[in-house]
Amino acid sequence: MQNKPKNAPGRPLTFFGPWPFYREALALAIPIMLQSLVTGLVSLVDNFMVAGLGDMKMAGVNIANQVNFVFMVIINVVSIAGGIFLSQHRGAQNREGMIQSFKFKIVIGTGISILYFVLCQLAPEALLSLMVSNNADGAVIVAEGARYMRAVSFSFIPLALSGAVGSSFRDIGEPTMPLIISTGAAAANTIGNWFLIYGNLGAPRLEVVGAAIATVTARLLEIVAFWIVLQRRKPAFAFKIKTIFKIDGKFLGEVISRSAMMFFSETAWVVSETIITALYNRRGGPETVAGMAAGWSVANLLFLVFPAVQTATNVIVGSTLGAGKLDEGRAKARWIMAGSIVFGLASGLAGMLSTATVPLVFGSLSGAAQHVTRSIIVVISIYLPLWCFLNAQFAVSRAGGDTLMGLLVDVGVTYAVFIPAAIVISRYTAWGPVALFGIAKLSDLIKALVAGWWLKKERWVRNLTAAASVFKAVL
Repeated sequence: MQNKPKNAPGRPLTFFGPWPFYREALALAIPIMLQSLVTGLVSLVDNFMVAGLGDMKMAGVNIANQVNFVFMVIINVVSIAGGIFLSQHRGAQNREGMIQSFKFKIVIGTGISILYFVLCQLAPEALLSLMVSNNADGAVIVAEGARYMRAVSFSFIPLALSGAVGSSFRDIGEPTMPLIISTGAAAANTIGNWFLIYGNLGAPRLEVVGAAIATVTARLLEIVAFWIVLQRRKPAFAFKIKTIFKIDGKFLGEVISRSAMMFFSETAWVVSETIITALYNRRGGPETVAGMAAGWSVANLLFLVFPAVQTATNVIVGSTLGAGKLDEGRAKARWIMAGSIVFGLASGLAGMLSTATVPLVFGSLSGAAQHVTRSIIVVISIYLPLWCFLNAQFAVSRAGGDTLMGLLVDVGVTYAVFIPAAIVISRYTAWGPVALFGIAKLSDLIKALVAGWWLKKERWVRNLTAAASVFKAVL
């Protein structure tokens, strides 16, 4: 790794970059935010439609999705891990490296999806019962959730494949195509929900299973569309299907060695989120589970800034480092982290304003559930600037292949501070679910401080393509 740069005398570091830089970042971020917005709106519509079935059924779908969230985070980690190398090899103009990165996403993601599909088919009740133990209506909620989970699990393999293709387009700086395809799939999902949940226009009334079937159909249409685009556009990372298992062993070892800690840290984080969800789900009956679910469906609209920051960082900083421009990479990383705080403030303000829509969107929920929904949205909005900054810190670290920071922060702080605090609050206080979550999440301030200290070590300032010199540029 190169030595740290010596700043010119009298020339202080600038935390905010020039407008042309942010214009480039926004050109990548806006399509991703729009895609996240579409996905979030669909989730909101899904929750709106399922909420019409009552607190109990919505609670069942919610706990199923909370467990499925663990799987989705792991699949996302696969895409991020491959994307780190894909972006850097793009910067180095190494097509073979890009192809190997894409194959990693496809093969590993599909393998994980198959395993999780089998688990959901065989024992969904065992998974879901962990989320509502001690809840007054736990047995009924689990039964509804298991019906939904068995049906929706058929979408997992198409989801992994679509995620691999869509993220790879974003990794090479082409986020528009994934936006278009995902928007179409989201529309298909919404239409399917309207037909199948309530049985409109003569369709069978399938309720929670109908919502799952609509999701499966949309995912299948999505992967078909991505496959057609791959065949027609033939991006630099594309390969012939018969070569799918021709993966370079040295490259695979490099990706796994650098991403293993990221897998572990992300899994540890999502497990911690599942633990606190199980803790606050015990604070009442179905109104608590349904109210928190409704609040998080609104919050997902606000979280559109997270993937935008992560992808923009991966593409801009990763490609810059891959091209060997380490000093420039340092500056761009600093500018992105500063800009992320502004993004977070704007999202937090939008979240506060959105509480006025709760009675309109979730009018079918009980008054108690609506109160929980408004309260959790307020708490999430307050945390958004911090969370956006944290996402930028993690993205910068990973863009250079430094995944140890994630392990240090997510495993260290989460399991030393966050989970113990949540358990103590749950056991020794009568605080409601929102207070339990909000107070325990103060530990994220410690995460930001630890991450900032670690980034100053500059272990992330690294050209990964130089380390993986086994490939020869073919572009």
